[in-house]
Amino acid sequence: SLSLSGCQDLVKMAAPTTAWPLSMEVHATAGPARAGTLTLPHGVVNTPVFMPVGTQGSLKGVLPQQLEQLGCRLMLGNTYHLGLRPGPELLIEAGGLHGFQGWPHCLLTDSGGFQMVSLLALAEITEQGVNFRSAHDGRQMLLTPEKSMEVQNAIGADIMMQLDDVVHSLTTGPRVREAMERSIRWLDRCIAGHMRPGQQNLFAIIQGGLDLDLRTECIDAMVSRGLPGYAIGGLSGGEDKGRFWRVVKHCCQHLPREKPRYLMGVGYALDMVVCVALGVDMFDCVFPTRTARFGTALVPTGQLTLRQVQFANDLRPLDPDCPCPTCKQYTRAYLHAIVSRESVACQLLSIHNVAYQLRLMGQTRQSILEGRFPAFVRDFVFALHPRGDVPVWAVEALASVGIDLPFAVPPASAPAPLAPGPDGNS
Repeated sequence: SLSLSGCQDLVKMAAPTTAWPLSMEVHATAGPARAGTLTLPHGVVNTPVFMPVGTQGSLKGVLPQQLEQLGCRLMLGNTYHLGLRPGPELLIEAGGLHGFQGWPHCLLTDSGGFQMVSLLALAEITEQGVNFRSAHDGRQMLLTPEKSMEVQNAIGADIMMQLDDVVHSLTTGPRVREAMERSIRWLDRCIAGHMRPGQQNLFAIIQGGLDLDLRTECIDAMVSRGLPGYAIGGLSGGEDKGRFWRVVKHCCQHLPREKPRYLMGVGYALDMVVCVALGVDMFDCVFPTRTARFGTALVPTGQLTLRQVQFANDLRPLDPDCPCPTCKQYTRAYLHAIVSRESVACQLLSIHNVAYQLRLMGQTRQSILEGRFPAFVRDFVFALHPRGDVPVWAVEALASVGIDLPFAVPPASAPAPLAPGPDGNS
């Protein structure tokens, strides 16, 4: 296998001479938090941004036109699934994923590496790549860095992710270093295999588990490749949240100030707002649509489990301040009546939940631009935790960047959480 120094020679030969088609402008800051814009081949994206996940070229329960009307300008697709079905040949014939799904705005594609964790029973990882057994039809598929680039070039996304060696966030020992070093070697193979550097951006993915020294080592190596953006990978897998936020903050402190920082797989509201405070610009998660399929709506005070009988006669919208079509036209009582019976309920809740995530990041951005981000964070957290039972990790993370939560109660004296009320309060 190639050594790290050998890979550095490879990437010097393979590095694209064309300027990357991405520019980032930071308009305002609040400590590490940034409000900016990304200019990409298919348009301008405001940051911080939440990216809805359309794994197979479709967001479950939401049409591309509906997503556009909600203000989404950057969505995510998955290389592993799209590489299997419909496949790169048809995507090229259709004019890429933009043409195939009728989406005129920006796209980001995951490399397929995450399936090493999520489909581990179907995968074998070697230096060459990842040998998958298709979850669709049982066929074998070897996903190498070069193949990932080939499929992503066919997809035509504005931002492509390198194929990385992903280990579960709770993994310890020599496997973490092995995965980090292999991710660097695979990054160099991705750069060499990327055929459209003038039309599509390539982001590196920082690995290293919960070990800050390994994260630093990975950052130093990957930043030297001069890519247009960097992702923080390998988190949001059940690790201790106290270690999670420290890894996020450490990476943001060491990554280039002038380039976007993408925290992969994170999409809970509190996690996103705290991580914006730590310096993150981009997020993605299936959570809004997945939780909608279980009959749950996201609101500023938490979550509404609409199957509960308390909503049977509630004629209020999910959120009176939400401008989404669901909140404009339907009541909690109506959604309660259909949530367990009609598939349209999933669509209505998915539209609302995605709108909530997009709007939350828009409000966060506006607060940074207007110089009131700390006050916004306090109001946001208090709405979620009016009894002061704020998770310790969030209190500590925000305190580390100078945002105090005076209403937060120390865990030993915090009152026991109540069952969610009709407004989602705990």
